[in-house]
Amino acid sequence: MKLFCYLILVLSMNCFSQGIGELAPEKPSMVFPPDAYGADLMFSEGGFGLGGFSKHQISSDLSYFVDISFSEAKDQNEFEYIDYFGQSYVYGKKNRIFLVPVYAGLNLRLLSSDIGENLRPYVCAAVGPTMVATTPYEREFFSSFKKAQARYTPGGYIGFGAYFGSNPRNLFGVSVKYYVIHFFDSGVESLEGRFQKNLGGIYISLTIGSMY
Repeated sequence: MKLFCYLILVLSMNCFSQGIGELAPEKPSMVFPPDAYGADLMFSEGGFGLGGFSKHQISSDLSYFVDISFSEAKDQNEFEYIDYFGQSYVYGKKNRIFLVPVYAGLNLRLLSSDIGENLRPYVCAAVGPTMVATTPYEREFFSSFKKAQARYTPGGYIGFGAYFGSNPRNLFGVSVKYYVIHFFDSGVESLEGRFQKNLGGIYISLTIGSMY
C-alpha cells in the first residue's frame, strides 16, 4: 500500500513538472503570396468611382503597383436641385468632368515585425498621366459620351491604409488617398464660365482582391 501511494505521488509530480511553466511554441510568421490584383470602390466629394490594380512584391515590405480608376469630379460651387417632376439638375452646369488616372507607384508596409498578420498597415505613393474627359451636361448621361472631349495632364497621390485578415488568398483593405491633378493652363470648364485647374482631392477606397 505504501509503495502504491509512493508511485502515485511520483507520477503526479512528473505530470505537474511537464504541464506548468512551459510556453507554447510561437507560431511561425505567415508568408503571403507576393503578387495581387483586385478592384477599388472609391468615395469622394465628387461621388463614387471604380478602379483596378495589380501589385507585385519587391521585398518583404516593399511592393510596386499600377492602377487605373474612373471617377467624376465636381466644382465645389455646384448645388443640385430637384424640380417639380423629381428630376435633379445643377444650375449653370456646362460639363460633366471625369477623371481616368493611370498611375504607377510604391507600397511600403509598416510595423511588420510589431503587428500581427491580421492588420497590415502601409503607406503608398504614385504618379502618372491623367485623362480628363468632359461631356455636355445638357445631354443625357450615356448619350453625352458621344460628344466627349479628352485632355491629359500629369498627376499623382499619396496615401495610407491597411489590409485586414490572414487569409493567404483574399485581399481586403481600406485606404485614404490625396490626389493631386493639376492643369498648367486655364483647365476645364464645369460651371458656365468657371474653369478648374485643380481636380484632385481626398478619396476613401475599399479594396477587394486576390493574392497569388
